[in-house]
Amino acid sequence: MKKVVMITGALGQDGRIITNILYKSNNFKIIGTDHNKNIINKKIKIYKINLFNKNIIKKFISTHKPKYLIHFASKNYSYDFKRKLVFNKEYLDNFIISKNLIDTIVFLNLKTIFIFAGSARMYEGYNGKIINEDTRFKPVNYYSKYKVDIHKYFMQLKKNKKINGSTVILFNHDSIFRNKKFLIPRLINYFINRKLSLIRNIYKSNIIGDFSHAADICYGIYSLMLKKKYPNKIILSSFKKTYVNDIILFINKYFNYKINFNKIRKRPKIFLGDNSLAKNYIKYKPKFNIYYLVNELIKNNIKLLKRR
Repeated sequence: MKKVVMITGALGQDGRIITNILYKSNNFKIIGTDHNKNIINKKIKIYKINLFNKNIIKKFISTHKPKYLIHFASKNYSYDFKRKLVFNKEYLDNFIISKNLIDTIVFLNLKTIFIFAGSARMYEGYNGKIINEDTRFKPVNYYSKYKVDIHKYFMQLKKNKKINGSTVILFNHDSIFRNKKFLIPRLINYFINRKLSLIRNIYKSNIIGDFSHAADICYGIYSLMLKKKYPNKIILSSFKKTYVNDIILFINKYFNYKINFNKIRKRPKIFLGDNSLAKNYIKYKPKFNIYYLVNELIKNNIKLLKRR
């Protein structure tokens, strides 16, 4: 019998990619949730349910009894909401939904493995540091504080043996499914739409980050699912410095725009995710480098542009 995997945020980047991975393995029945629509296809059934409503969640999870629950669904409103709305939208809404899912598993006394999508932003207060699973959290905004507080709540229940699973600490990762507000997809969009001043501004910022292909990250989550023991935290990252200015110059080879790339700010210090635990425990070995990803994004965006 196929094991049931429930995915929240199933229509987002990571939800779509891990659905493909699980479907190809042919060992899982995949169900997802989304707040916008119901979708049923050969890969996945997506249900429109209200994750704020405990009774609805209890009925849904009780009906499907998932072996795994992968919780991707969260909203980061930093770019859209300011001041008063930030707490409600970035912390409270996300916290309530996540807590509802955890509490339901515990209430129903299920053996569901809970996989919580953490974020490198849980450590955003550090500057120039290598992050590993023993590093203390240092959140700087409501979104990252929500992630930290849910992890702590999850771990307390795990310690009491009421739930099992892991928080996966995800560093920057992109794909053709990534929302265009994020840096690398945004850069591609700027090039395609010839927004040269915005490209120059990013170049001046001289950004360095720890970037991965989302397919590598999601395959890491899949490999973790197959283990019998689940670490409290596990970092999925490239553990490599990526210089965004190098990416900009690489993209410009396609477009050959005449842009003044001389002015840059002082190079900032960054933190990297040490993925040693993932390499040892789940044999994590990223296959795609950042330039493979950039090529993929360029080709996909040009293809979409031609369809207009």
